[in-house]
Amino acid sequence: MYFPGRLRPSVQAVSVALLPLAVTCHAAAAGMSESAMTETPVQAVLPVVEVVGANREGFVTQTVSTTRSDKSLHETPQSITVLTRELLDARQATTLDEAIETVAGVASSTLGRRGWDDFIIRGQSAADTMYLDGLRIGQANWIAQEVFGAERIEVVKGPASVYFGQVTPGGTVNIVSKRPRAEAFTQLGITVGSDGYRQGTFDIGRPIASANGKAAVRIAGMAMNSDDPTDNVWFKNRYLAPSIALDFGTRTDFTILASLNQRQYVRQQGLPVAATSLTGRDSLVPQDFFTGDTTVAPYEAEQKAIGYALTHRFDSGWTLNQTYRHTDMELAGQLANTSGALTAAGNFNRNVLSQDFNGRSDALDTSVSRTMRWGGLAHNVMAGFDALHDRLYRDSRRCAIAAQNIYTPVQGRPVTNCNVTSIVDTTLAQRGAYLRDYIDVTEKLGVSLSLRHDRAKLKTVDVPTGARTDVDSSANTGHAGIVYKATPNIAPYASYATSFLPQTGITADGAAIDPEEGRQAEVGAKFVSDDRRLSASVAYYDLKRRNLAQADDLNPGFQVAIGAQRTRGYEAEIAADLKNGWQLSAALSILDAAITEAAGSQAATVGQKLSGVPRKTANLLANYRFSGALRGWGAGAGVRHVGEKTSTTSVYVTPGYTVADANLSYAGRGWRVQLNVKNLFDREYFAGAANANWVPVGNPRTAMLKTVVDF
Repeated sequence: MYFPGRLRPSVQAVSVALLPLAVTCHAAAAGMSESAMTETPVQAVLPVVEVVGANREGFVTQTVSTTRSDKSLHETPQSITVLTRELLDARQATTLDEAIETVAGVASSTLGRRGWDDFIIRGQSAADTMYLDGLRIGQANWIAQEVFGAERIEVVKGPASVYFGQVTPGGTVNIVSKRPRAEAFTQLGITVGSDGYRQGTFDIGRPIASANGKAAVRIAGMAMNSDDPTDNVWFKNRYLAPSIALDFGTRTDFTILASLNQRQYVRQQGLPVAATSLTGRDSLVPQDFFTGDTTVAPYEAEQKAIGYALTHRFDSGWTLNQTYRHTDMELAGQLANTSGALTAAGNFNRNVLSQDFNGRSDALDTSVSRTMRWGGLAHNVMAGFDALHDRLYRDSRRCAIAAQNIYTPVQGRPVTNCNVTSIVDTTLAQRGAYLRDYIDVTEKLGVSLSLRHDRAKLKTVDVPTGARTDVDSSANTGHAGIVYKATPNIAPYASYATSFLPQTGITADGAAIDPEEGRQAEVGAKFVSDDRRLSASVAYYDLKRRNLAQADDLNPGFQVAIGAQRTRGYEAEIAADLKNGWQLSAALSILDAAITEAAGSQAATVGQKLSGVPRKTANLLANYRFSGALRGWGAGAGVRHVGEKTSTTSVYVTPGYTVADANLSYAGRGWRVQLNVKNLFDREYFAGAANANWVPVGNPRTAMLKTVVDF
């Protein structure tokens, strides 16, 4: 693969330079005049970024790393859903799309099993601004993230600029990596399942002798091979994540995190619309029909990352947090598109999109925080700076391939005449400064105020012509929220937030697209039981998104501005770990998402529902752990409902569907076996609504048997 040039080492230099600067600032803060600020140091704020100890969280947690404060989810005036490791394991989630499909307000796998992460939060596409350990993965997420390496997954809903900087206004996903533990452990796992699914995993941790007992090492790895319900489609994943915690004293936590994520796969690209039951007649092809060709090259992808997480607690009460990650990414492959309508003879035209991408990014976040008393009130103050320098080289070509016939399909057709559609070299440099204050006005009333300023420089080079586009943009965004603990268990809240996101694409005529803007008003209430074993929330929100862009169907490789969108809706969630052996997880979402402004060729879409967004979703999972004579056994069942979906580029509607899941498990001494059956009754459904030519299919019944041994 070709990679243009070397990055300037600006972010690495900044990360080194900021450390002594932060120490100097803390020293100055420690000597501030009491006449200027009456302060009483309180226990230092520790960010929830490292999972220690062997105890599992269950389905319920009140801690979240996203907010980087000592405030619990119950006290945070914003909707944030945390998926714990135990919940992910209980569902045997193998992809990020599958992991978050039960979160209220989330629509995932909207383009089927194409090998990438595809999800929508509160009606807005959100997969391109994903975060790993609080740092953005890159300009866009071209490689599916591995959920085996996650200790937890946090879904932040609505604008989250103060936490993450530039994000889509619907929300974002932050994956928190597994970290070293203080105790020794070894875990080996084997999973077999439908369609030739085979997976082996290991997770090994050892403490390292040190003065304070804080040094430890951990390495997690996974290898998976699988076929697919669709003929000629397959997946191979490899993942390795070593990490080491070093002992720099009782006041300092320092962890080095690295990962290698490799993927090979053939994209599953749905079915021709006119050959399915969406036409009102019986389907002409089974759902395992392969529209591609065996001559089309599979995708090969690799993501390598290394970085660190640092926390230092000063005598003055201030706490420094810094995270940094360097990432290299490569992806190349081809997919066969259904590019025309089905003829009476059963033929449909195809073309092949050939993609060769590679990129390199450096991300840094540094913040200082302290809990103090000022002006007679308790404040949890955080100030920080973050930076992203990302370079992405994209080579897209369109190739020819013969048409296919649904009645007499032929494989082995040659791929010919590959012509360049776009070769673009994009460099994005972002810098942001932020300030946040959680104020405890009274024992019951809390106020959250956040302000952020961002600057972004975008350089885009059209490689074939040498034409260069430079765009500088800046914005002020913020978040204001109020939470009232009416009782120790119930906390109503209200918030207002804005967001900013530079566009990295260009139009077919070479023009840059203005940065996205978003704003959201939200009201809701949160509930937590006295023993923290049950947590619930309800929310209503009104979200607006402006200056957004989408792929230009007429000019592949380019984008087109499509105006503004609005989403309004209700959400409810509950999670419980009850003492009687029951574990529950449930969510409900009702929303309206539509295009409110559009121009040019998109003007006719005003008032249309957003593509792939269901109005209603609901799900429930109930697991039970037996006691007495059946001690060690567990069983559970779940149900998931997704409403109908539409597409702005076609007239068909994909019907809503309801599927059931079931599981059975047994835990012995140091080992456990778990059987999950997903889509128990083998309901056929469509995953989303793509365009007038093709439609993505859903997942049929699958069974997975996992055996785990702990040493």
